[in-house]
Amino acid sequence: MRVRIAQEASVDEAEAIASALERHVPGDGHVEVYIGDADDPAVVHDLDDAPDDRDRESPPADEDLGPTARERALREEIADIREGGPEKYRRRLAEQGKLFVRDRLELWFGDTDPVPGERKADDGAATAGEGPSGLRFEDGTFANFDAWHADSPEADGESDDRLPADGLITGAAEFEGRDLHFMANDFTVKAGSMAEHGVEKFLRMQQRALKTGRPVLYLMDSSGGRIDQQTGFFANREGIGKYYYNHSMLSGRVPQICVLYGPCIAGAAYTPVFADFTVMVEDMSAMAIASPRMVEMVTGEQIDLDDLGGPEIHARHSGSADLVAEDEHHARDLVAQLVSYLPDNSDEKPPQTEGRTPAKSPDGIDGVVPQEPNRGYDMERVIERVVDADSFFELQPEYGAEILTGFARIDGRPVGVVANQPAKRAGAIFPDAARKAAEFVWKCDAFDVPLLYLCDTPGFMAGSGVEKEGILEAGKKMIYATSAATVPKQCVVVRKAYGAGIYAMSGPAYDPESTLGLPSGEIAIMGPEAAINAVYANKLSEIDDPDERERRERELREAYREDIDVHRMASEVVIDEIVPPSDLREELAARFAFYETVEKERPDKKHGTVL
Repeated sequence: MRVRIAQEASVDEAEAIASALERHVPGDGHVEVYIGDADDPAVVHDLDDAPDDRDRESPPADEDLGPTARERALREEIADIREGGPEKYRRRLAEQGKLFVRDRLELWFGDTDPVPGERKADDGAATAGEGPSGLRFEDGTFANFDAWHADSPEADGESDDRLPADGLITGAAEFEGRDLHFMANDFTVKAGSMAEHGVEKFLRMQQRALKTGRPVLYLMDSSGGRIDQQTGFFANREGIGKYYYNHSMLSGRVPQICVLYGPCIAGAAYTPVFADFTVMVEDMSAMAIASPRMVEMVTGEQIDLDDLGGPEIHARHSGSADLVAEDEHHARDLVAQLVSYLPDNSDEKPPQTEGRTPAKSPDGIDGVVPQEPNRGYDMERVIERVVDADSFFELQPEYGAEILTGFARIDGRPVGVVANQPAKRAGAIFPDAARKAAEFVWKCDAFDVPLLYLCDTPGFMAGSGVEKEGILEAGKKMIYATSAATVPKQCVVVRKAYGAGIYAMSGPAYDPESTLGLPSGEIAIMGPEAAINAVYANKLSEIDDPDERERRERELREAYREDIDVHRMASEVVIDEIVPPSDLREELAARFAFYETVEKERPDKKHGTVL
């Protein structure tokens, strides 16, 4: 190799250049260096002239390599971050019977069963390198590191504030054999409050879920945004407000499941209500638009947090909670059951399992259903004779209890069950029950879960009270959801199907794959008593003899019931088939299997106007 360097260069500089080229430039080892326009080289190097290889610095053998001091220092920093906020707040969690967030992740994604206040013995290096066995990875561990850590030149050495991971853990994990995205608030860091860097992590997690099409799990325990830092995240384009935009984009694309472990106030309370399914923990969690202190300041009302937004409020009255868990372990168990019915995203089918025989024999169905249309009974006694044993997973059991909603399996195939409950207010549909059913149908349709309607209702409730509560608006939503759903639907007229109840319960006009009737079934504008009163009230009042009047009323009722009887409906081909009750499960299994791949068209439009 020949190299020419500047005229003013010295021979020593030429020597250094030649030596460097000989060591690092591929070739035959011969190097000539010329200074300026000289004809003869100032320095000549040959490989044979090079110093003995033993004099050269050589890398250590692979077996001698190991973690450097630099790597050990990094592991110590990670271990420190995983310790969470100040120790006094960890002790406070234990006093409340709550798990520290890292222990909570172990409960969800690990192999051990952590107990509040008890910590595994480990060293910093192990803590830094290990985590729950199902934890795939964590993002943003060093978020806001420079603001607090002793190794940061920007940290205030006099402050005892700890802000590890900026109070929010995000990443990916395996849960019950399924990969998902997750976030978890660290309540030891400023009460799980949200600030600029934690917000950025939350948004990235949501946006990545849109790309991967995998479910999202929110483990919430947050007091809301850090008010003293709001300029960094509140109204920004990529600030906390983008949470709910992303929730909206994810809605119906992937399942979003939220578990509440503490007070989620103000902005933090919107994540659980945007989620598809929300679990609250008894004596632990709450959610509200404002804290009790703020409520008192604004309205003068004095109220504690549990009465303002505890599990009882949201499970029974608002409908914002789908399930209430007894403790942290029960919450995990509930979510484990829930995800077993759901696909990863809207492009996939719900997971199927091996079929199981029902808990009770289908032979008993007809004995459960009274012939008298006004006599109450528990619809769950029908459901347990139709679906696979122990597969009915009810949602919102205390809200709108006149309608049962939940997932189940029929011969291993997931279905969404919408069933009137005659044991509650005669199965009449009240506003909260209609809203509950509409939202459940909408979720089932989003995630391709077929629908089974079990109809036994006198219709929508009437009266001034329900009109004030919006019975027409709520009923509209239920009918709309049923109409718009494109998943396979089966409607069973178990007993009475009166008024618009048969519409909301996916009767013949609502594109079901089948409308089946049991021999106890009736379909009518209204029940016999109401109909006779509406049509014949004046004529009956003209009959003076009470016995004669009662006899005539009975004749009219019997004649009316013949017109609405399920046999007349089958004769007129209003329904597809009358099914012996003992055969109902087998009939439904065959029909759901047959129509599994059905595709339905809806008008081409941007979207409907019913919300």
